[in-house]
Amino acid sequence: MQDQDHDVIREFLVESHENLSRLDQELVELEQRPKDAVLLASIFRTIHTIKGTCGFLAFSTLEAITHQAESLLSQLRDGQRELNPSLVTLILDTVDATRKVLASIETTGEEGPDHFEELTERLRAAAQAPAGNESQMASGRLHVPVEAPSNNARFEHPEVTKPEEEAAKSSAIADANIRVGVGLLDKLMDLVGELVLTRNQILQFNNEREDAALNATSQRLNLITTELQEGVMKTRMQPIGMVWNKLPRVVRDMSVALGKQIRLEMDGAGTELDRTIIEAIKDPLVHLVRNACDHGIEPPDARVRAGKPAQGRLTLRAYHEGGQVNIEIGDDGAGVDVTRVKQKAIEKGLLRPEQAGKLSDREAVNLIFQAGFSTAQTVTNVSGRGVGLDVVKSHIEKIGGVVDVFSRPGEGSTVKLKIPLTLAIIPGLVITSGGERFVIPQVSLLELIRLEGDTREKHIEHVHGTPVYRRRGSLLPIAYLNEVLGLSSSERAEAVSMVVLQAEDRQFGLVVDGINDTQEIVVKPLGKQLKGLTVYAGATIMGDGRVALILDVLGIGQRSGVLAESREPARAAAEQKAQSEIEQQRLLLFRAGSFDRLAVPLSLVARLEEFPRPAIEYAGGCQVVQYRNRILPLVSLRAVLESGAPDQDCPSDPAQVIVFNDGDRSVGVMVDQILDVAEEAVTVRQKTGRKGLLGSAVVGKRVTDFLDLNHVLCVAAENWFQGDASNAGKSILIVEASAFLRGLIRTNLDMAGYRVREAANLDEAIRVLEQQPVDIVVAALDLPPNGSSALSAAMRRRPEWCKIPILELAGSAGQVRTRASQSADFQECQMKLDREAMLESVARLASALTSAGAPPALVGEEK
Repeated sequence: MQDQDHDVIREFLVESHENLSRLDQELVELEQRPKDAVLLASIFRTIHTIKGTCGFLAFSTLEAITHQAESLLSQLRDGQRELNPSLVTLILDTVDATRKVLASIETTGEEGPDHFEELTERLRAAAQAPAGNESQMASGRLHVPVEAPSNNARFEHPEVTKPEEEAAKSSAIADANIRVGVGLLDKLMDLVGELVLTRNQILQFNNEREDAALNATSQRLNLITTELQEGVMKTRMQPIGMVWNKLPRVVRDMSVALGKQIRLEMDGAGTELDRTIIEAIKDPLVHLVRNACDHGIEPPDARVRAGKPAQGRLTLRAYHEGGQVNIEIGDDGAGVDVTRVKQKAIEKGLLRPEQAGKLSDREAVNLIFQAGFSTAQTVTNVSGRGVGLDVVKSHIEKIGGVVDVFSRPGEGSTVKLKIPLTLAIIPGLVITSGGERFVIPQVSLLELIRLEGDTREKHIEHVHGTPVYRRRGSLLPIAYLNEVLGLSSSERAEAVSMVVLQAEDRQFGLVVDGINDTQEIVVKPLGKQLKGLTVYAGATIMGDGRVALILDVLGIGQRSGVLAESREPARAAAEQKAQSEIEQQRLLLFRAGSFDRLAVPLSLVARLEEFPRPAIEYAGGCQVVQYRNRILPLVSLRAVLESGAPDQDCPSDPAQVIVFNDGDRSVGVMVDQILDVAEEAVTVRQKTGRKGLLGSAVVGKRVTDFLDLNHVLCVAAENWFQGDASNAGKSILIVEASAFLRGLIRTNLDMAGYRVREAANLDEAIRVLEQQPVDIVVAALDLPPNGSSALSAAMRRRPEWCKIPILELAGSAGQVRTRASQSADFQECQMKLDREAMLESVARLASALTSAGAPPALVGEEK
């Protein structure tokens, strides 16, 4: 805070010295034109400004002097008395005294010992004297000697000795600063932009020729231009604190008007932005703060009932990240009421009821940025008309920024703005399409993709008529730039070039004819005739002197339909992705004993190893091997599946081993031969009653037995499952911290015919529930961070989730009995080790859902 005060005082000194220099000149002119009302008003405003600022900074001596001078000048401005040489001298004495005080503040930080009582009294007497008697009242002498005006002088400035010398002494702070008009800075920025364009042209010319001298000169020009560009950019940068300075007053007034207690915290006020950006975000920031005060933070009594402190907290945070500035406006209020948002959207005709039911919480929260949308119960002078957040979003997007909102029910909301540092010179990707060159701002660029040959046919599909690209397991909607802009398509190319872009909170791929390179471009605004073209953000001049249009990524997305269409295609794509994840499995195929084709999910396998037979030893009557500084227990799969069969005559050497591990525990399963890895959908299943097997299915057009890893691990390591937990879910969600246990439970449920999703903790489970419908939740009792009860509580707070049955998995029979006697936030509880009991519980819960009956009573079985 001390640094901020120092900066404020520094600005005050600079501004005051400039004002006093102007006052000297204006007072001399006023003697020649005593009736000039404009000049009098200017002098009055200058003294008034100094008085107001020093009052704010608690400089009482300076405030007293300037206050009396202001009173006298007010009478002169209003015509209550006439100007004479004595009054001019008195005002100049005030200027000299003000300079002395400012010099003391600059040197010591204090006003000094002299309080100028005599000058203050002379000013007061002159203001109170009857009109015409000012000369006698003002004739007193200031302790700084000033000669009396000459008798022959008519409104001439009296000769000043010491004050004039002091006036000639310059202020160190004033000399260290210079005020430059914004127009001049803008002009300088424009010239730097032209220099950048010229630099680009010379570099392109140099690349086309082999001239060592030209190359050295162009590189030197490039370096100087870059440094000059950075220097000029700094002259336009201003701290965001200049916008934040008015917000404490806004919060204070809102607190009083709404009867709330709100504390404002600001972090990162020194974060700098281009002045054009600063101007653009002023109003959006004020509106977001007002909105947080009104809609976000609750009244004190409501906060106390919710177990919160009566005083709410509003935080502003700004920081640089990835060439952008992030601004966060957060509160610890009630968060966004998703149910109420959906109801309002239906009432206003923004959504149909069936659409609202399918919206995720994140999608619903972003409805608050729709035009005319408001959740306020009544219209007040603060809110309720639905005007504001849509304007905030449009203003931020207009400068190339992004608005996002995160809400935590009962805990608060955070609005995050991502905005560029500057709009004048930006990095861009140069692309070609339809024989024309275009530039895409690099801030919207995520990835470049090139599909060659048959790859594009394999990866580009259609969902609800929308082309999509299968990218790392997710479906990315695609737009073709030639179609969006109405350009003629080139002949079928050997490869497809795709630019992955982000607009709003959505990603899409833009197919172009070619990708050239990246350049720093100077953004030129479009003429008024082209302002209505939403697909263009501006234009720039390329290195060869030709004009290239800058694409507006948001406009392209909306024009192509990938952003403006219903969210159904995106949801369908997500469902298709989930379905593909459920059906497609990577399986390890192997052989053991009389079983020629066995399978286990590859996700459960840690490593595949080969051990020489002599390296296998015995410990405690069991086979072991020294493995990575540990003793790895081994189990023969042939012995497990065929317990009465004779030993193998000639066991393979080396022994082929499948290693499974979970944390610090490991076990090796010896097989006769590892065959292959297969990835495909398991479509045909058949159950079996044989121990050690889950059942059979068709894999690679051949019947394959699926290994019951539970049984094998129980034989190999009886304590494997002690202290662990797991969770799963007709459509089942498994929530379990251990990846190994999740995979084991998933295998059991997959073979039983259920569709399974996975989550490792509470947050992931909430995200899965928001994205996909789930029929049953299987959750580990020790689910991080606060156990399965936290998940149950979160689900019970949401109407769409509160009826989903929950099966808890405990680590021991004792925990099952304890949970059965103390809790009603789940339907059943079983041991995770007990595969049969778990499947029976899931079957009961699924049957209850199918018959639409009440959830079954609490059950805790011990097998």
